[in-house]
Amino acid sequence: MSEQAVATTVVRNDSQHRYEVWYGNSLAGFTEYRERDNDTTFIHTEVDSAFGGKGLGSALARQAIEDVIARGNVIVPRCPFIKAWLDKHPEYDEHVVGKGIKR
Repeated sequence: MSEQAVATTVVRNDSQHRYEVWYGNSLAGFTEYRERDNDTTFIHTEVDSAFGGKGLGSALARQAIEDVIARGNVIVPRCPFIKAWLDKHPEYDEHVVGKGIKR
């Protein structure tokens, strides 16, 4: 199977409190979160180095952030990866505590 034909999928795994990125049939990475009231706090992200350079971390971050927003929650970025990704994407600032949301 060529690289271009491999599907990348991001799924929310509620039982493990994380979003997972799948590359074909392989779990390539995840970002862990905790929810309290309407806050979703991202605490840790990992993408297996075997899947590096495929844009999976960015796909994971974008789809996780967009899902949180669609659920009506706000984002608390404690994870350095998610925080750095959000710093590069100011279009999400209005949903991020410490940026568009002041407390």
